[in-house]
Formats: sequence, C-alpha cells, structure tokens
Amino acid sequence: MVSSIESSVGTERRVVTELPGPKSQALHARRRASVSHGLTQGFPVYIERADGAILQDVDGNRLLDLGSGIAVTSVGHAVPALVDAVSEAVANFTHTCFMVTPYEGYVRVCEELAALTPGDFDKTSALFNSGSEAVENAVKIARLATGRSAIVVFDHAYHGRTNLTMALTAKNMPYKDRFGPFAPEIYRVPMSYPFRDGLSGADAAAQAIRIIETQVGAENVAALIIEPIQGEGGFIVPAEGFLPALSAWTTQKGVVFIADEIQSGFGRTGDWFAVNHEGVIPDLVTTAKGLAGGMPLAGVTGRADLMNAVHEGGLGGTYGGNPVATAAALATIATLREQNLVARARELGATMLAALRSLQQDVAIIGDVRGRGAMVAIELIEPGTMNPNASAAKAIVSYCNQQGVVALSAGTYGNVIRLLPPLVITDEQLADGLAVLSAAVRSAS
Repeated sequence: MVSSIESSVGTERRVVTELPGPKSQALHARRRASVSHGLTQGFPVYIERADGAILQDVDGNRLLDLGSGIAVTSVGHAVPALVDAVSEAVANFTHTCFMVTPYEGYVRVCEELAALTPGDFDKTSALFNSGSEAVENAVKIARLATGRSAIVVFDHAYHGRTNLTMALTAKNMPYKDRFGPFAPEIYRVPMSYPFRDGLSGADAAAQAIRIIETQVGAENVAALIIEPIQGEGGFIVPAEGFLPALSAWTTQKGVVFIADEIQSGFGRTGDWFAVNHEGVIPDLVTTAKGLAGGMPLAGVTGRADLMNAVHEGGLGGTYGGNPVATAAALATIATLREQNLVARARELGATMLAALRSLQQDVAIIGDVRGRGAMVAIELIEPGTMNPNASAAKAIVSYCNQQGVVALSAGTYGNVIRLLPPLVITDEQLADGLAVLSAAVRSAS
C-alpha cells in the first residue's frame, strides 16, 4: 500500500495566501475558544497533510519544514513504510496493555534498542509514552538500584514538564513558572558552554565535579543526567572531553550516568546517538521523539543489572509501548537503515554549518554557529557584545514563517535559531530553506 499523501503534496515550498490563510485563521478562532491558552501559539497555520519535508496547510500553502515536529519526524512525513506498518497494526489491534496480554512488537523494539544503544553489556528496556516519562522512570530506576536519592543536572537543561522533570529542567519561563513546589533532591551544576565559558572540556568537567563533591557529596548521588547536546537550552555542544570526564567520574563513584538522547538520538547528529561521537557509554539512555516517526513512544534502555533491579510492577503504564507505536518504531528504524539516513545527517550538517558560517562573516548578530549532523543552531547576539539577542530570533522566525519556512527558536535566553530538518530533505529543499533563513538574518541585522 502506498499512502495517498505521497502523490498529493508537492516537493517545493509554495505560498498562495497570506500566512496564516483564511481557513487557518478560522480554525485558530475555534482553537482559542476550545483549547487551553496554556498551549503555545507557535505558527498558527493548520496542517492537513504532509510528505517528506513539505507540510500542506488547509489553505493550500506548502511549507518547508525545518523543525521535524521538534526532531520527531526525522525520516520525513508520511513515509510509505511507516504508513503501511501503522495501518497494518491498527487493523490487527490497537491496544491490549503490554502488562496484561503482551505482543511481539514491544519485544522487538526492546531488542532493537539493546542493539543500537552504546555498550556491549546485557541491556533491557522499558517503553513509555513521552520523553518526560522516560526521564522520570530513568530517575526511579537509578534511585532504586543505587539506594541513593540525589540527582545531578546541568544549567540550560531541558528534561520535561512533569513535576519531577520540571525540577530537572533549568529554564523557568515558560516551563516552571509558578508550578512549584518541585520534587526535591535535584542539584544543578554548570554545563560546558564553549561560546560563553571559554573552558576546555576537562576544565568544565572539573568545575562541575568539584561542585558535586563539595555541595552534594558523591556518595549521595544516584544519577547524573545530561543531554549530550542540549536541545531546548540552545543546541549547546559541550567542549570535547567534557562528557568522557563526567562518565569516568560516575563510573568511579558508582553514580548512574543517564544520557538524555530524546532530541539528539536516532541519527539526528550523524550517529545513532550523540554520545557515540566521543565514545561515551552511558548506564541508561532515554529515547523518544525520533524513535517512532510521529507516534507517541519513549524508552529507557540500559544495563540489565540496573533495569532489572526494579521489583515486578515497579515500571509500567497503560499505554506504554502501544502496539501501533511499536510498529511505527520498527518501520522508522528500518527506514533509517535502508536509506542510510545517519550518513545523510552528516551531509546535511556539513552543508548547514558551511552556509551559516559563511553568513556569520557577513553579519554582526551571529555570535556562534554550532551543532552536529542535522542538529544545527545559530546563537544571536547584540552586535559588538555577548548579550543575547532574543528580539532578533523572534524577527527571524517570523520572517521565515511568512515565507513558508517552519523555523524554531530555542535557548535559555531565547536567542537561538535551531535547525532540525527531516533527514530526507533534498539538497534543493535545504538550499531553499537556507536562502530564506539567510535573508531573514540579514533583515534582522
């Protein structure tokens, strides 16, 4: 079966109405009347179908997607293999609850996770619905397995929106403001941020470790959790050596090293997982987003002795590892392999970094260009200073949106533009998106 969407959406950006168009505006009025205003507005064009890197809205506009639903649709929209797998799964059965009457798809996803995540030790997994759930359960596992309670996290981190994961997250607005009190025993230390701290990886790690040992005590720490490349915090790539030094310290001190690969995993950075770039082997890895191509699925994978330390019934959830979502994950992983999309991510990254570094030479508001693979960002500053330039980021996103390009901002200071194109984006589509972004940056300058 081939999705009908494949033949009904073009391959080029096309704007035929003002954005948002009249039908999107009508839908947005309905949204305002019926949907909580606590959800962000974003770019209020309402999508009716998509294919590859193109989104088509209800007014017939075709938008170029440089966000992938925040790193979710890495294999593209409406992938025929994924559509077929999900359709077949829905036709077979939509739910039984794996904890009641199990099914093979859940087991197969866990087998794939064991094979793909770093480390040649025995691994097991548990599946959940969202990244927040995965992180929360990784913390539960680490605390139970170690008998300790303290959790170490980093400046600029984002780990979710539940009560515990809000406590792990660094940024107050909009994620934490007035939602407390938060879960206790969370301790924050400095992240390696080469653009702003100027430290080597070794020195940044030594600083973090010194704070942990003096203010928390290594013997009290159950887990250290870190995004190998920070996502919402601004695509911060730590200096070389930072992650290996932290990993070595956790091993020495009996602390569980949790790699939050929810945004950076599944080929996004040009390797299956971002920790692979420096040979770091975590004890636990959390995954979601790119795992299932748009279906809600997340996982915790790691050392079998840790994962299996939890008593029977201690992990679970009614929908976790839903059969439709696991079918989507298996199709997504197969597509990543068959189309060699991990290598494609490296090609896309080389193109984006070269274009943006060239642009940086011409404008004064780009302070830093950074990223790995198809996870690339520019950090915007006020010319001649290191001051964050959030207003420029807003202007750039708005310009891109009006030209039919979906662009995302990020960063603790709201001054980062992040690029997360589908790994199936064509060279021509990427060039078009980068041309619009370049014009937006020049306009904001």
